[in-house]
Amino acid sequence: MTQQGVRWTADQVLALAPDVASRKAGSKLGAAGPWSETGSSDEGTVWGLCRGSGSKPYQTVIDIAGSSGPAYKCSCPSRKFPCKHALGLLLLWAGEDGTVARGQAPDWAEQWIEGRRKRAEEKRTTGEASGTASPSDPEAARRRTERRAERITAGAEELERRLADLLRGGLAAAEQAGYGQWEETAARMVDAQAPGLAARVRELGAIPFSGAGWPVRLLEECALLHLLDQGWLRRERLPDGLAATVRSRVGLPGSADGPPVRDRWLVLAQYDTADSRLTTRRIWLHGTESDRTALLLSYGAAGRAPELTLPVGLAFEAEVSAYPGAGQLRAALGERFTPPAPARIRPRGVTTPQAAACYGEALGADPWLDSYPVTLARVIPTPDGDAWQLADADGDFALPIAPSLLSRPGLWRLAALSGGAPVTVFGECGHRGFTPLTAWPEGAGEAVQLC
Repeated sequence: MTQQGVRWTADQVLALAPDVASRKAGSKLGAAGPWSETGSSDEGTVWGLCRGSGSKPYQTVIDIAGSSGPAYKCSCPSRKFPCKHALGLLLLWAGEDGTVARGQAPDWAEQWIEGRRKRAEEKRTTGEASGTASPSDPEAARRRTERRAERITAGAEELERRLADLLRGGLAAAEQAGYGQWEETAARMVDAQAPGLAARVRELGAIPFSGAGWPVRLLEECALLHLLDQGWLRRERLPDGLAATVRSRVGLPGSADGPPVRDRWLVLAQYDTADSRLTTRRIWLHGTESDRTALLLSYGAAGRAPELTLPVGLAFEAEVSAYPGAGQLRAALGERFTPPAPARIRPRGVTTPQAAACYGEALGADPWLDSYPVTLARVIPTPDGDAWQLADADGDFALPIAPSLLSRPGLWRLAALSGGAPVTVFGECGHRGFTPLTAWPEGAGEAVQLC
């Protein structure tokens, strides 16, 4: 795909920044002043020399069409990816003044690009070969799987006893006991190789200190955890799809074994969540031909950004394969056939009652689902006392906006974009309300990232 005429927006470029400091520093380098010998190719390569404090300029090259999103190489000493020079070069390339023209890449840029693509081809070839090879010792793999299942079963049975003790002693005891008992229980679930159970136990520990109404919330979460325990202990009796969902929720790893779906995929949203151990990046995609929604997950060790990056509003042709499980939307990104480029398309929206119905139907397949992705058409952000809601412009229904969003700038960006007029909003609909992630104004406006 030709890059000329499909430049990214500045917001899409700055969404790649690993932190606020890099965003500010990169913005300062988005002008022609410090740059020389810049250029771009139809294959998705951008390069240039940036004047720095040393005698030699920094050599910066970017592969926009990288298999995991844009890839960067810069001769500066920064350990951030992308560095400020890469961000500045992308901002320069995204401008409309033609500063970064098409041309032939210099040798130093061409060598890096050729090396990258050679390694990607070798990896793809190796992956295909390993996919057709049989396990070296299937009997040993079967025994390992059985031993882990036995440990998870022991952990689930212990967790059932602890939940029964909690309810027998009364929920008030949970507030008095503090967080320590939950952390100890979570550690036992980790020992049982059930990280999904461990994560849900840790969430229980925070509920008694979450404000008014916590006993109801604690009872609800205990019920869901009990349901997951029982699902694991009785997994042999479940339908295949639900059994796969239980295994996933408990924390057993799976592989994307669904048939590859080739489509033009629009990036609907991208956001990170982090704890002391891991940064998780969630990227929502919409298939413009299949009308499917897919979730890509990418992980980074604590303090490091995940590798996969796809700015909102871009579209690219690729294959994705679904993970097993009833109601599961997670997918793996396969072969990409075009580089990501801005697209003035958006998913077909629904009304707020239809959105609530979609979430309810999804809960039938996966009772542990916190939220479900949906696009609302022609809604207006409206204050409702101390809260906010998204009201149907053509009806009498509304969805409350999740309370966690009320103090974030995304809500005010949404209100400013609307200005009292209807907008299209993509987000996650759940039992805590609707979380807006991306919005489009009426007409042919570009996507605005809210998260």
